Amino acid sequence: MALIYSSVPCQVGAVYTKNVVKADPLLLNKETLKNHEAQAVIVNSGNANACALHGMENAIREQKAAAKFLDIAPDQVLVASTGVIGVELPVECIEENLSSLQLGTTIEEAANAIMTTDTTEKIAEATVVLDGKPVRILGICKGSGMIHPNMGTMLAFILTDCAIDHTLLQKALLDNTNQTFNRVSVDGDTSTNDMCLVMANGLAGNPTIVKEDESFVLFQQALKTVMESLAVQIAKDGEGASRLITCRVKEAKEEDQAETLAKAVVSSSLCKAAMFGHDANWGRVLCAMGYSGAEFDPALVDVAFASACGRVEVCAQGKGVPFSEELAAAILSEDEIDIEINLHEGNAECTCWGCDLTYDYVKINGDYRT
Repeated sequence: MALIYSSVPCQVGAVYTKNVVKADPLLLNKETLKNHEAQAVIVNSGNANACALHGMENAIREQKAAAKFLDIAPDQVLVASTGVIGVELPVECIEENLSSLQLGTTIEEAANAIMTTDTTEKIAEATVVLDGKPVRILGICKGSGMIHPNMGTMLAFILTDCAIDHTLLQKALLDNTNQTFNRVSVDGDTSTNDMCLVMANGLAGNPTIVKEDESFVLFQQALKTVMESLAVQIAKDGEGASRLITCRVKEAKEEDQAETLAKAVVSSSLCKAAMFGHDANWGRVLCAMGYSGAEFDPALVDVAFASACGRVEVCAQGKGVPFSEELAAAILSEDEIDIEINLHEGNAECTCWGCDLTYDYVKINGDYRT
């Protein structure tokens, strides 16, 4: 259980899963955030409170329990849950024991409390100076399995003391979600509970951002720094993963084309399996690109693999080139691997992140519920 609390009400930006099946906490939050304001978030892990018989009732009871503990109105509390789907949430445990929770001033314990199959806490922060006032942005998230580009596919909570209008906060969140969380894939599954919240309480004292001026651009860039860091941490900590895969597509005609191709590569089970086996099977990269739906000229494509161990070109102008299998295997044995793709068609580019596919992924998910 984690509880995030601001001493004053916050402007809130939110994005939710695009899965048609949505957990009751998300539906409750949509109703709660009609005024775009909240002061706290209560998060439970281990139970998704999704597709449960009394899901909405239990989400409301969880919300009221937090409100009572904090002595604020229930409509100032947002609710998030993560864990097994279809199991009744024992909300009475929360109601009876929430009073024993100790509020602190650091984020590490909250980052740990929201974990499920995650192996490590995920935290990121950035500071930006706006009109002479230092503005801090601090984010935590959880996500390891059921991760695929379609919103953010995880739970993320980003806190800032920036003074900013809700409309612009929502815009900054949406724009950055598309360039960070939506470019991560672990296993192709989009969860029922995925949500990202940004809460801004304005206590930094900067002039309130009410238009897309220089302050807005600087804030949006700092927010992206935090969100991209969290996105990469999710990809690196994919269930059973042994290495982070970064796919960079450059010299594309347009960014959407590059994004579609990069997503296809990091989402491909065959590409992911090859990376696990340290196998420079570049044909799988071209194959994934070919079924992605993006138009490109295969005869112009170059592919290379790179890591801290070096770089090896494996494909030029759509054809295989001689390369050292020993060097390639060494490169692909590192913890972080880059797949570099050059389309030679334009000036646009895109980066997406994923992980390899290991035996442990099946072990973790084979008995996740039981």
